[in-house]
Amino acid sequence: MTPTMDITREQIAATEAVIRPHIRRTPLLEANLADFGLPTAPVTLKLEMLQHSGSFKARGAFANLLLRRVPNVGVVAASGGNHGAAVAYAAQRLGIRATIFVPDITSPAKAERIRGYGAKLVISGSRYADALAASEAHVAQTGALAVHAYDQTETLLGQGSVGLELEQDAPDIETLLVAVGGGGLIGGIAAWYAGRTRIVAVEPEQSPTLHAAFEAGAPVDAPAGGIAADSLAPRRVGELMFPIARAHVERVVLVSDDAIRQAQAALWSHLRLVAEPGGAAAFAAVLSGRYRPSPGERVAVLVCGANTTAVNFDG
Repeated sequence: MTPTMDITREQIAATEAVIRPHIRRTPLLEANLADFGLPTAPVTLKLEMLQHSGSFKARGAFANLLLRRVPNVGVVAASGGNHGAAVAYAAQRLGIRATIFVPDITSPAKAERIRGYGAKLVISGSRYADALAASEAHVAQTGALAVHAYDQTETLLGQGSVGLELEQDAPDIETLLVAVGGGGLIGGIAAWYAGRTRIVAVEPEQSPTLHAAFEAGAPVDAPAGGIAADSLAPRRVGELMFPIARAHVERVVLVSDDAIRQAQAALWSHLRLVAEPGGAAAFAAVLSGRYRPSPGERVAVLVCGANTTAVNFDG
């Protein structure tokens, strides 16, 4: 970690300028909750699952590889899948060697993406924490640059560019719902908005990392299970993001696995959008009623990933 670099709006904007040639400016989709059987209300979807490598993670990956000195031996990352795919993609584009450690719960779709981008894939353990420990041992042995999935300043700065884009493209948004795993995404976004927009965190009931941290007053170990475990189930949230979240995240909403599945199906059925479980979690909070917009409230939801095997959502 490099905590001496402040995670500020100015640093996020400077980082966005560096990574801009390498990332997509993902689009917005304006929908209405009436289409999903809820009371009529507009909702803005930020389609970050259309980002390179299939998730927002490409932003933080490029930030790390472009802002830090990369040794000749290359980079190493531990991931549930999306971060690994993003680092592998960024490394391929920049001509850098990459080794990615993942747990055995990583979906085949994500593993194939990592291999397809030319990285060396190593399966280690059954949870993200196991892959992280193996990656740290690899760094100690080789001297490769570790690119942390969420607890790294450059990672948060890169993910914060999502907030920059969203504010430019939809400046009237009052509330933004964001799924949380380790917290790099919501930490970067919350640092960008810095209280000017209500930020609501969404987590699976079986992986309540930020919820547990808020209750304890600091990052603590939490359960790590459920349908979105390959993207939203680290052992705990990051140390760097926690003070940002405590200052600028209004609350945490927990959603069930069934609600996440229903949100995946609804996104496909009504909008023809494919989202992985972690990518659909924030929308699940709205559809399940765990977050109920006030009359006239302008709400945005981040659909953050689509790295999943083909599923018959119509079935």
